[in-house]
Amino acid sequence: MEKLMITGGRPLQGTVQISGAKNSAIALLPAAILAETEVVLDNLPELSDVAVYTEILEDLGAHVTWSGNQIRIDPSQIKSIPMPNGPVKKLRASYYMMGALLGRFGEAIIGLPGGCNFEPRPIDQHIKGFEALGATVTNEHGAIHLHAKELKGAKIYMDVCSVGATINIMLAAARAKGSTVIENAAKEPEIVDVATLLNSMGASIKGAGTETIRIEGVREMHGCRHSIIPDRIQAGTYMIAAAATRGNVLIDNVIPKHLEALTAKLIEMGVGVEELDESIRVIGASRYGHADVKALIYPGFPTDMQSPMTSLLTQTEGVSVLSDFVYGSRFKHVPELVRMGAKIRVEGRSAIIEGGKLNAAKVTATDLRAGAALVIAGLTVEEGITEVSGVELIDRGYDHLVTNLRDLGADVWRQNE
Repeated sequence: MEKLMITGGRPLQGTVQISGAKNSAIALLPAAILAETEVVLDNLPELSDVAVYTEILEDLGAHVTWSGNQIRIDPSQIKSIPMPNGPVKKLRASYYMMGALLGRFGEAIIGLPGGCNFEPRPIDQHIKGFEALGATVTNEHGAIHLHAKELKGAKIYMDVCSVGATINIMLAAARAKGSTVIENAAKEPEIVDVATLLNSMGASIKGAGTETIRIEGVREMHGCRHSIIPDRIQAGTYMIAAAATRGNVLIDNVIPKHLEALTAKLIEMGVGVEELDESIRVIGASRYGHADVKALIYPGFPTDMQSPMTSLLTQTEGVSVLSDFVYGSRFKHVPELVRMGAKIRVEGRSAIIEGGKLNAAKVTATDLRAGAALVIAGLTVEEGITEVSGVELIDRGYDHLVTNLRDLGADVWRQNE
């Protein structure tokens, strides 16, 4: 096991290139199962979750070739074998295998997913969608069994605006018979990315990115080549890190529109932000005003940036309030920040944060984004070395993190525990 060592107090300076979106990649990889011929994905992030997914695809019989930031997937020999255990237990997004295998083969047995454990995230909306399409779904010994003689299009209203359920239903409905309408669908850019791939594979999907998605099922789908959109959460994390260290960083290979909620909040606090066509420059200031931040469903402030934002708010003057209306108990990073001297108290869905300097300490990442928050906090500490354990969780969403931070002038290194 490794830990991340950080000597902070250095403003980040320079340019950082943003990778392909993790939350797209983990849905696009299983989507390739629906094709009969080779699918090529470009701009693939080099993440542990992606490596796990390639292992799952190979276990199913796919031929996978990974070269740099490109992966080639030949799904022609895939079979729907039972997967109650093994790699599917290592990541949350293994539930996308349900929709993909159900769409192509009409059956699947998938173990209940793992991943970050910051709050229970039920899959009831996924199951509701599969059953509406005609599948029988049972939970047997910790694995979900799905079977359908024939999937038929249906009108599905999402009780909760769920990204995972929206994508999973799209995957199953793409090859169902007839028309499917998903109402109260999630609108995240990653959903649009998945729909773009599916349409390039021969699907007929309209309305992705809006609250109503219409799908005309097709009998067969074919391979294609697709470039994954930039990772808005990774980009936002570097934006926050640049501001927290009062640096000057150009975040390159981004879609500025995907970051509007964060950009607006940074400007409100007094951070300098310049939007270009495919990049954003963040220029830190000596003083920041406090802010109230509410994490909401897209296009609101992302819940995945809530934890890193907590660290930035410790660097402001006055008292800030950060509320999460997506995952109400996603505050496991707070006790670790308190170890570093942060003045934070949690009340229900909100964290009340009083600005002030942080101190070096030994802390542990409890989930992916909590880990990013601790790294940002460590970068602000002016004396001592911050030790962050749980690096394997951070590796799930940030490739080349140490290299990127060192290129920006940070004193960061990995060390065996």
